[in-house]
Formats: sequence, C-alpha cells, structure tokens
Amino acid sequence: MVASEKWQWENATAGAVAGFATVATMHPLDVVRTRFQVNDGRVSNLPTYKNTAHAIFTIARSEARLYAGFSPAVVGSTVSWALYFFFYDRAKQRYSRNREEKLSPGHHLASAAEAGALVCLCTNPIWLVKTRLQLQNPLHQTRPYSGFYDALRTIMREEGWIALYKGIVPGLFLVSHGAIQFTAYEELRKVLVDFKSRKSTEKSRSSDSVLNSFDYAALGASSKIAAMLLSYPFQVIRARLQQRPSNEGVPRYMDSWHVVKETARFEGLRGFYRGITPNLLKNVPAASITFIVYENVLNLLKSARRKD
Repeated sequence: MVASEKWQWENATAGAVAGFATVATMHPLDVVRTRFQVNDGRVSNLPTYKNTAHAIFTIARSEARLYAGFSPAVVGSTVSWALYFFFYDRAKQRYSRNREEKLSPGHHLASAAEAGALVCLCTNPIWLVKTRLQLQNPLHQTRPYSGFYDALRTIMREEGWIALYKGIVPGLFLVSHGAIQFTAYEELRKVLVDFKSRKSTEKSRSSDSVLNSFDYAALGASSKIAAMLLSYPFQVIRARLQQRPSNEGVPRYMDSWHVVKETARFEGLRGFYRGITPNLLKNVPAASITFIVYENVLNLLKSARRKD
C-alpha cells in the first residue's frame, strides 16, 4: 500500500473513532433536539416540554429513552465521520496535486462540500431510522419499531425503499454546514499555527507539534457555532420530513417546500430554530471532542507509520 493510501485510511480511522466518542457522550441532547425540532405546536403524540432541562427530566422519568436511537446514531456517526474525513482528505489531495502552495479557502470549501454530499447520499437511511426511533414514545398509536433493523424492514415494507431517502433534499443543503465548519476550522487553524509557531522556540511549524488538545477544542467549537447558526433551519426541515406517517399512511409534510410554507405560516422564523438550545449544548462540546480525538488519533497513527 502506498503512503498516500495509508494516509487516507488513517484519516478515516481517526474520523470513525472521533464520531463514536462524540455520539456516546452527547446522545441524550440529540434526542431532546429532535423532539423540539418536530414540535410545530399542532396535534402531536409527543409531550410538550418547557425547556431543555425539563425535556431531559421528563424523558428520563416517564420513558427512560434518553438513548433512543443510539444504535443508528453510533453507526451513522461513526460511518459518517470516517467517510467524511476520508472523502475530505481525498478531495484536498486532488486539489493540491502539483501545487506546492497551501490550499485556498475556496479549495477547502469545495473539498468539504464534496465530502458532505457523498456522505449524505450514503447515510440518509441511517439518519431516518435514528429520527424515527428518537420520536417514539408510549403515546404512539402505531406499532413501535423494536430496533434499528426492525425499523428498516418495517419502513421498506410499509412505505417502500424510497422512504429511506426522505429528507435527502434538506440533507444535501446541510452539506453547507460541513463546508462552513471545515473551512472555518482550516482557516482558524492556519492562523493559530502561524501565531503559535512565531512564539515557539521549536523549529518545526507543523500543527502536530505546535497545537495541543485545548487548541483543537477551541477550533472545533468556534467553527461549529458558525456553521450551526447558518445551516440549522435545514435540520428542522429534515427532521419534520422524516417523521413516521399516521396510521392511515399520510405523512405530516409532503415535501421540503411544504415544511417551509407551513413552518413560516404557523411559527414564523422561530420555528426554523426550534431545538437550537439543546443543539448548541450538544454540538459545541461535541465538535471539540470530535476534533480532539481526531487530531490526536491521527497524530498517533502517523507516529506509528513513521516507525515502520
């Protein structure tokens, strides 16, 4: 295996480990966020929550389902991060081929967008199942899914395979989230590396030796906030599209434009940011965890390769 191929798989491995660590620590807030996102104020099988703390307490006390949808979340996040870092690094290598200078922000943006679109197409069925499982509660009228594979089989049987790609349109628009996040991360990282290198007595200007876990945490959180504020409405649209149909098989929303019209009509701008608080509480520290784990695992793998 050539060195470049090893590098690509090192990125994928580091991304997979980072994705698992993130889900394992932050999943309860993901359940709360999803329930807030689909609560449009109209008739619903879901209870009404006053705030994030009340939602966590209520779900834990009455349902014990703070880890509902954990299996697809682990699979989806691990696979998504592995594929994302793999595709992202492949794209950066392609754009930097025969180039000695650093990649421009436009190249980072294009790399992140390309990686995000490919990951979205590969993982949408997993995220659909996760959403369905997170929205189940004792008030459901339809037979609940018993787990990940039962949900897949039931959706295929009752709604057809095309249902596995509900929410794919806003999902593709959410590629902008990853593109914004990774572009901001790369640019902020370059600034911080240059700043710390000038102050460091070390000769090496590599981020491997200049930056530490605290730096990765700050970079991950900062880039995540910027991406989240700009792309969050697409998450709400996707979650609402991915709800389970009624007993009569009628979906609550027909398509993305229907969600936009109904949300704007009945809830206004605020409706597109439902669940933003638990989302911030989940994703800002989650982004820090992801990049701390990713960078440190990647550095460990690269160190091991140098010893071979």
